[in-house]
Amino acid sequence: MKRLISVFALAAALAGCDLFGGGGAKPDPTPTPTATPSPAASATAVATGSGARTVSEETDDFLFEYAYPSQAGRIPELAALLDTRMAQNREELATGAVQARREARANGFPYNKHSYSADWKVVADLPGWLSLSQDVDTYTGGAHGNSALESLVWDKEAGKAMDAIALFSSPQALDDALGDRFCDALNRERARRREAPVPENSDDEFDKCPAIGELEVLVGSSNRRTFNRLTIYAGPYVAGPYVEGAYEVNLNVDRAILGAVKPEYRAAFTARN
Repeated sequence: MKRLISVFALAAALAGCDLFGGGGAKPDPTPTPTATPSPAASATAVATGSGARTVSEETDDFLFEYAYPSQAGRIPELAALLDTRMAQNREELATGAVQARREARANGFPYNKHSYSADWKVVADLPGWLSLSQDVDTYTGGAHGNSALESLVWDKEAGKAMDAIALFSSPQALDDALGDRFCDALNRERARRREAPVPENSDDEFDKCPAIGELEVLVGSSNRRTFNRLTIYAGPYVAGPYVEGAYEVNLNVDRAILGAVKPEYRAAFTARN
């Protein structure tokens, strides 16, 4: 438990730093109420010599889990960023869970324990870049939980983090470069899961091709030297009803996609036949 508290204390101390290197304003210094764990709380925090970290905490109100791999933990600035996010996610979960329990009690409803689970994984570890994906599962007392995926790309030379989409001139530039490739591949997978073709010109939102702003982009590599493939992720409710789950479409980088990359990042990409 002492190790877990020290992790959160360190992360909280770093929360005011501009770890993205973007020069943004510091957060409001006004303190926010801190949820107090119940007496039944149990927690574990494991930080290995390789840099990997796994944290798990369970109370009567919530279950919190967070992990990142050694490739991220061995980069001090990136580890500090992930620890800060961990502390913020834990605080939001704990505060929301306490409030939800109070509201349930006041209204005579049973309380369902809230949960948050985040697992960072390596998508590509290149000489100058580390591409990560974060799988997130949450539950806040409803009929079912929700899941999401987030990208983070670490520029090893510049020492800064960004979303993968920031490597491109604009989201629209990437959308134009993808053309029909993503939508066609998505519809093939939709048809397979639904056991029926996707109707053309349908007014159903779950039959339409999602806009680039609704999607998450991951950059990957097959050669461990450059980014040469993309994964386009559509979460639950984005490309289909909840029962269909999330959709992931893998595409090779081609000349059109290369043309959408910002000039300063072009050397990090190659086309893949």
